Amino acid sequence: MAVLPGLPGSSPADRCLVMGVVNVTPDSFSDGGQWYGAEVAIKHGLELVAAGADIVDVGGESTRPGAQRVSAGEELRRVGPVITELVKAGVVVSVDTMRAQVAEFALEAGVSLVNDVSGGLADPYMPRLVAKAGVPYVVMHWRGHSHDMQSRAVYQDVVREVRDELAQRIDAVTAEGVDPSMIVVDPGLGFSKLPDWQGPDANNWELLTRLAEVARIGARDFPVLVGASRKRFLGRLLAGPDGRPRLFAESDDATVAVTALAAAAGAWCVRVHQVPANADAVRVAAAWRSATARRGAQRS
Repeated sequence: MAVLPGLPGSSPADRCLVMGVVNVTPDSFSDGGQWYGAEVAIKHGLELVAAGADIVDVGGESTRPGAQRVSAGEELRRVGPVITELVKAGVVVSVDTMRAQVAEFALEAGVSLVNDVSGGLADPYMPRLVAKAGVPYVVMHWRGHSHDMQSRAVYQDVVREVRDELAQRIDAVTAEGVDPSMIVVDPGLGFSKLPDWQGPDANNWELLTRLAEVARIGARDFPVLVGASRKRFLGRLLAGPDGRPRLFAESDDATVAVTALAAAAGAWCVRVHQVPANADAVRVAAAWRSATARRGAQRS
């Protein structure tokens, strides 16, 4: 798996990394504002590291379906002290933002990665800022802001179209100076993707089961970040007899299952809300991959 500057390296067992989520927002779909406020967010970030997170991803703007944007000033007010204190504590921090202004503050504070769900589309200054900083950059597949993104979930071949649109974004950000070796791709599970779990509209599942195809863009295999944790498509899969989807926070066991499968399939990193069981899952996946590789070597 890829080793990117400023981030933890893969272990000898070729382990997928674990990114723990700190949502400093009052309205995130996954935790309902549980970590809204600097003091509780900082404490939670440190707890995630103690539980096994390699990276802590701090965000101050909800991207749940239907969410409205907050101002740059409000986003900075939310994440600024959290990022500053976590970096001071020696935590490897990524900033989850679509704004160059917020990313610039975070980079000056010492974050190691910029996680841009818009892939540089929301703010044209973001790619050149990341290029200048020389840090890894997560380019996610994105078709629009949260308030109307689900209306854009129209595909003939979701894997081909997501890969082609990611390729366009990679071309665009590298034209602004971003080093291709520093790019991580994210298929954008739940973002302009239909949450069905079966049939032709099972967008998220198609992407998950074909991660190697998503990663292969041009002549390069890009590292892949998978953000399936607590997503709506898991709740749909686990719906009760009455058809009511499982609550977000009750999808953690299913998230662990996806983590193990994605890590075994070669994902570079998984972004999760609950770290301990997911950290165990990536270790299991690493052992699985190692045993598979040994068997292949013996046969050759």
